[in-house]
Amino acid sequence: MFLTRILLKKVKAKDIMVQLESMVSGHRINLIRPRLAEKLEVIRFDPLIQKDSVYKEKKKIRSM
Repeated sequence: MFLTRILLKKVKAKDIMVQLESMVSGHRINLIRPRLAEKLEVIRFDPLIQKDSVYKEKKKIRSM
């Protein structure tokens, strides 16, 4: 085994994929945000109610 492999730390990803849920209808979308940023809260078009609604971050899906 190489010594360099032992000494190197595992690098964390810069971005993460998160799931956002509509506060009105429960429709969900996935977006990518920076790891160090605050939780997302955006206004997007909701296809279930055919209007804009607020989406809030629910959970982390994976690292990118």
